[in-house]
Amino acid sequence: MEITWLGHSGFRIEIGGEVLLVDPWLRGNPSFPEDRWDEAVAGVTAVLLSHGHGDHASNTIEISQKTGAKIYCIHELSGWLSRQGAEVVGFGKGGTVRIGEVAVSMVTAVHSSSVDFGDGDPIYAGGEAGFIIRAEGRSIYFSGDTDVTMEMDVIADRYAPDIGILCAGGHYTMDMEGAAYAANRFFDFKTVIPCHYGTFPILEQSIAPLVQALPDADVLELTVMEPMSL
Repeated sequence: MEITWLGHSGFRIEIGGEVLLVDPWLRGNPSFPEDRWDEAVAGVTAVLLSHGHGDHASNTIEISQKTGAKIYCIHELSGWLSRQGAEVVGFGKGGTVRIGEVAVSMVTAVHSSSVDFGDGDPIYAGGEAGFIIRAEGRSIYFSGDTDVTMEMDVIADRYAPDIGILCAGGHYTMDMEGAAYAANRFFDFKTVIPCHYGTFPILEQSIAPLVQALPDADVLELTVMEPMSL
């Protein structure tokens, strides 16, 4: 299994014979080198979209149209994306979809969701979500944009994720302290990968507080577009 950070909250996850892009914001992302777009989307088989905000969703229509990959997201957002010409599978929290040998379950997050990119006022986009991705005997928790929530207790108990990809930048989501609290309180991660930090000055810039608070986990500071094998 390989995980490649695309900057901000975007990831390329190669697992179970599939290539999944999760919240792939590539154009306009200060952390992503746009001349590596083709490399980032090469061979993609599915796109997972946690919610409708532009720093997660604004490139997914183009990716779907150019690669033929389906987008998997919550029902209301799926309808809007479909009307824009993307191929979409809508599902809901508690639901699980199969992408080849990979099982993807949608789980609760606490944030907001709207299509806030393009012209006009924001458009209602259903609820925000996270994902559990399971294959190859691994269980990955992608938190999406969220604060700490008691639902994490259920997620940990039900899916026992050994890898946590956690938003940790603060201001819009939980910060490094909050991510550490969630990991210590609810989970037993072997590996923690922070995201949604460093992209803008308003967000936290250093993962040091998370590293210090999780001495028993391998907290990884990934470099954009450098794959990590796990």
